[in-house]
Amino acid sequence: MALPVRTLIISDTASEQLEKNLWNDQFVPCKMSTNERLIAAKVRYRGGHTRSYPKRSYEVVGQNQSFHYNAEYDDPSMIRNALSFAFFPMIGVPAPRTKHVMLRINGRPMGIYLEIEGVGRLFFRRRKIGASALFYAINNRADFSLYNSETNEKKSSLMSGYEYRFGDASEKTKLKALIRGINTFQGSKAESFIRSHIDVNVYLRWLAGAVLTGNYDGFEQNYALYRSRANGKLRMIPWDYEGSWGRNCYGRLVDADLVEVSGYNQLTRKLLGFESARLQYKRILQDALNGPFRESVLMPVVYRMLNRIAPYVREDDNRKYHYSVFQGESYVIRDYIRSRRSIVASELERL
Repeated sequence: MALPVRTLIISDTASEQLEKNLWNDQFVPCKMSTNERLIAAKVRYRGGHTRSYPKRSYEVVGQNQSFHYNAEYDDPSMIRNALSFAFFPMIGVPAPRTKHVMLRINGRPMGIYLEIEGVGRLFFRRRKIGASALFYAINNRADFSLYNSETNEKKSSLMSGYEYRFGDASEKTKLKALIRGINTFQGSKAESFIRSHIDVNVYLRWLAGAVLTGNYDGFEQNYALYRSRANGKLRMIPWDYEGSWGRNCYGRLVDADLVEVSGYNQLTRKLLGFESARLQYKRILQDALNGPFRESVLMPVVYRMLNRIAPYVREDDNRKYHYSVFQGESYVIRDYIRSRRSIVASELERL
């Protein structure tokens, strides 16, 4: 079955404006066609270092929802984000839906892209999840600490790593108070404080997902933080997992032990200092090793994704990697799963 086609129509004036504002996240108006329906929308470039690449990525917003169109330029498999977001729900963490599509802009074929569902109000409605507030962790200052990890100086603002998306006016104050509390309270008082503000079960499942997939960039940024209406606590959603399953965010092969089994960031360090949380985390990891994080579960998903897009990757002249590299990616991912399972299993005893 052919891949879906997404078509963007951008005026010359809007195209010039988009190019002029390559790095400042400014949207420009466009029209978008999906399933033969033309809607008014707006578009901007997205990503960090990838904006300088010949094949760029886009965010499109229309009819109160957003979609990201990722070139996945650094990922020769083009499935690492998709595979990660298929895996997270297997361990009880909601993740964006994905779909490989063919993108056209003003009639010009741009090649194969990964369409990723944006995390917003509609994301939660689709899943019948009550969310009263939402933040995006947009840079590595979203590490739940008081200090900038690059300069060791106190952060000018505890919100510097976050983008506020929706919620009550008091939510920013609450988030800053949470970060201060994580860094101030000690012992049983700290554990009680964290458990009263963070949904620890979901947090530890999210942590396990980042650890198992090997996403080094997923602990201090590249996540969404939302407040659950069900219990009033904050929960995590993964985002941007291109650097995973044996390659980093630049596409370079990395060892399966790149990411520590205990993960990173200040909240994680504090939480895993409590025996009850550590035991809870070990059970989650063990359940994943016994369940979804196995070759027999994951490799059929890998083969299905790769086989579906193979003809389109072969014909896409805008790809960074030769098609022969793509053909070997199932082995890279399979070997990563084997090695990672062994590493995590042995490290569980030392947690």
